[in-house]
Amino acid sequence: MTTLTVALLQLAQPGPELSVNLALGEAACRRAGAMGADIALFPEMWSNGYSVAIPDGSDDGAVYRHPSLWDAARTSGAPRPESVWLGEPITRDSPFVARFRELAAELEMAIALTYLERWDGAPRNTLSLIDRHGRLVLTYAKVHTCVFDLPEAALTPGEGFEVCALDTAVGEVMTGAMICYDREFPESARALMLAGAEIVLTPNACELEINRLSQFRSRAGENMTGMAMANYAGPGWGHSVAHDGIAFAGGRSRDTLVVEAGEAAGVYPAVFDLDALRDYRRRETWGDAFRRPAAYRGLTGREVREPFVRLGPEGGPVPGRSLP
Repeated sequence: MTTLTVALLQLAQPGPELSVNLALGEAACRRAGAMGADIALFPEMWSNGYSVAIPDGSDDGAVYRHPSLWDAARTSGAPRPESVWLGEPITRDSPFVARFRELAAELEMAIALTYLERWDGAPRNTLSLIDRHGRLVLTYAKVHTCVFDLPEAALTPGEGFEVCALDTAVGEVMTGAMICYDREFPESARALMLAGAEIVLTPNACELEINRLSQFRSRAGENMTGMAMANYAGPGWGHSVAHDGIAFAGGRSRDTLVVEAGEAAGVYPAVFDLDALRDYRRRETWGDAFRRPAAYRGLTGREVREPFVRLGPEGGPVPGRSLP
């Protein structure tokens, strides 16, 4: 059996101090390495602990609302506040990223590192996958930023989903990534599957309740793809989870769950049987086996119609969309 172990780093949410987060992250990676992990996966935006400050006197942070709600928002004196990300955005060639590249080479373990990335204009919510030799092999920014709300309305979204051939001790594994809200869109995991992903890494920073957990299970099964998600620890959070995407075996339905954590902080290994997954993908009916893309033309349309119309403070739709 050829296995791949992804260590889910379910850590307490830290503050915005970069040096503190580097030390905490290094300690967690060393624990993962001692467990024999092939990949260590951080929660979302580890470099600043997803730390924000919203000015006093702001409303609930909503930026995009249904048109019928904007009059009430304006009369309540609730202008769009400016969010402030705590912790300085960093670049992929920063000392913070460089240290984790050194650590990956030392431990001979890939590290999926997350950080608030400096960018032209608003920063990005980014993952860089570092291979076991310390090389940056994939850098991806969250595509589905939560533009409907602060603070993520103050981010630059990514523009697509990519997959790399990750060199591991058991050979190349086609690996992709999505972040938090991305997993709530079937298109995200589908795009990664179509690009060849066998394993999808998913940093997270929110409550993982039954609906989100069920969505994630579905992403694995419908794409026949291994899915691994790391969340911050704590009451109402936690539940880092992995599914292997193998929904049937021996003619019978089976549970795809590999591991699900509780709420406590810890390093949780998710062990994927690559041989079984690859055999399943070669013979079963999901993924790209029987899709009919010509029937899905509406999926790439840009018009948004009722009841899904949302307008921002300036009266325009969500960027990238248009009204009929």
